[in-house]
Amino acid sequence: MTKAAKLNWGILGAARVNERLLPAIVEASNAKLVAIASRRPGAAAQTLAQYAPQQHHVRTYDGLEALLDDNEVNAVYLPLANHEHAEWALRVIERGKHVLCEKPMALTVADIEAIETAARQHNVTVMEGFMYRFHPQHARVRELIDSGSIGEVRSVRSSFSFMMRPARIYRLQESIERGGGAMWDIGCYAIHSARMFFDHDPVAVTALSRHVESGADISTSGVIDFGAGKFAHFDFSFERARRCEYEITGTKGGIKCHIVWQLPGDVPVISWWTEDGRQYEERLPAENHFKLEIEHFSHCVLNGHAPLLSLEDAKSNCRTIVAALQSAAQERVIRLA
Repeated sequence: MTKAAKLNWGILGAARVNERLLPAIVEASNAKLVAIASRRPGAAAQTLAQYAPQQHHVRTYDGLEALLDDNEVNAVYLPLANHEHAEWALRVIERGKHVLCEKPMALTVADIEAIETAARQHNVTVMEGFMYRFHPQHARVRELIDSGSIGEVRSVRSSFSFMMRPARIYRLQESIERGGGAMWDIGCYAIHSARMFFDHDPVAVTALSRHVESGADISTSGVIDFGAGKFAHFDFSFERARRCEYEITGTKGGIKCHIVWQLPGDVPVISWWTEDGRQYEERLPAENHFKLEIEHFSHCVLNGHAPLLSLEDAKSNCRTIVAALQSAAQERVIRLA
């Protein structure tokens, strides 16, 4: 592939995320959507017609294997059910195709290690799909931290919640072991964003959850201990008003990102304060973080660069999630180091 080329994409599943994802691939400057597949007859064609009706060249398949057999597809976005991610990521990799996997990449660290080994053997790029990380507001937060304005980061609080709607009830019908519940759906964001501002892995995790009949968690809160008095506090729920924010407190002040998951039309707002009484607020230009994610991944594949989100990061996030779930189940602190 040359630097001027576009990466040919296939989507493996007609999931709800296609409402944002499919147009993002179409709009990306260095990507081309060539195929979408679903096991549900007609679902791929319906999804394409709904979200990108002008894309007449895109092939639609009533079967997932057919997309893997499509030689024109170079990279695959994988938005299947959580418990299927590892299995299908490996299948895609074995066909020599690159993988951008919807979060969570897998439900165990061992599965991510298997994906990592396969990716190395087949010389393909694999990344976990945390689209929010590609919004410029987080780089701006990092810039403020690096400037020394708030001193040394000592704590992070992340909060993600919304009231469960009927269209998402399926998230509570599977057990935690099969990727059901709030943790694997939105908690992985809360933990990922809380980890973002510490430069080392946690040493311990403690959490409390409320579960529904299936065994899935509907609300969870907890603390991640990074050692030396540094903590991340996370809270997420399907039974509270919408909240998607994080707040960082340092030795000289603090920073707040008011809207982490940017929806169309959202205005990014960052505010920060210092202990000497100064207060600031910035409103940034609106950006489509799905489009930026697709462009980043496509650029990495086309130019042989490592993606922003490494498989080490995926393993660390999974390890922290599993520890939090274990802590909630056993009602004790789980040591990681």
